[in-house]
Amino acid sequence: MVESISAKSGNGEPITRDEALFLLTEADLLEAGKLADAIRRRLHPEGLVTFVVDRNVNYTNICLSRCSFCAFYRDAGAADGYLLGEEEIFAKIAELEAAGGTQLLMQGGLHPDLRIEWFENLFRGIKQRFPAVRNHSLSPAEVTHIAEVSGLSIAETIRRLHGAGLDSIPGGGAEILVDSVRQAISPRKIGWQGWAAVMREAARQGLPTTATMMFGSRETPEDIVEHLFRVRELQAQGGSFTAFIPWTYQPGNTELGGKSASGVEYLKVLALSRIVLDNIPNVQASWVTQGAKMAQVALFFGANDLGGTMLEENVVAAAGCSFRMSRKEMIDLILGAGFRAAQRTTLYDIVREFENSGEA
Repeated sequence: MVESISAKSGNGEPITRDEALFLLTEADLLEAGKLADAIRRRLHPEGLVTFVVDRNVNYTNICLSRCSFCAFYRDAGAADGYLLGEEEIFAKIAELEAAGGTQLLMQGGLHPDLRIEWFENLFRGIKQRFPAVRNHSLSPAEVTHIAEVSGLSIAETIRRLHGAGLDSIPGGGAEILVDSVRQAISPRKIGWQGWAAVMREAARQGLPTTATMMFGSRETPEDIVEHLFRVRELQAQGGSFTAFIPWTYQPGNTELGGKSASGVEYLKVLALSRIVLDNIPNVQASWVTQGAKMAQVALFFGANDLGGTMLEENVVAAAGCSFRMSRKEMIDLILGAGFRAAQRTTLYDIVREFENSGEA
């Protein structure tokens, strides 16, 4: 089976769901890693590993979704619930810009009182003050919630947000794109078709997007495979996914509890992601949940990107996972693995290549 999959992969042919399930459940980890690494080399023969200097600004932690896997959300009226003001958000972006950052990732909860006008005013202010910073913000669940509370269609909501300064939409809130899993861990959140509808419309309107997967909670291997193929099919139908980011559920301080996936499980899913999603150019290693050493290993299991330096991150940290990495550390990690290191933009244009971390 591995030989036939390798032959298909070498010819650029897509594998089937059954073959993907075999790789996930029966194939040797190193065999899967070798297949994934070959695809990475084919797609990125220059040996470049990239990262973006960004900041994750969580504008509110008040959320109606109340997902059982989330340790970050708070109910409306909670003593430690918050909504950042414009000036506080602008100050955070100014710090990002001063640090040479190019990407703003703004995400929060499904706040009951935030209509589209709040986001339009904020995004216009951001674009006026920080025109060089790319606003890569919200998620399909947030876009859908904004549309609902504002009495708008998804298409009109995206059009207005884009017009106000939203540049691209990250793929947060995907979890597992199988509704039986979503009902078990986030029953108040949009179903998988709702997530897909936002991404289809974003692509139609010319907005770049990314896709994610959170695994290790309540899904089966079959669910992981289905998630990957649904993302692949969305891309084949005209999607605008620039990258795919698989990351592991973090159980600390959550209602759902349980335990996180192992490092071996992470690498297996990462490798399978690269193999199945050969129509998405980039795969990110999740150092935020795995740490620097595992992220370095991930570069040999299909990943060609380390995501953001994240000057700030609160959601995963709320679950007790608080890895941090400076730009210098990220460059050292890449060079130490034998790759070329470069800072990129959200759209993977190269800002600067580094020969050593002393240049950071």
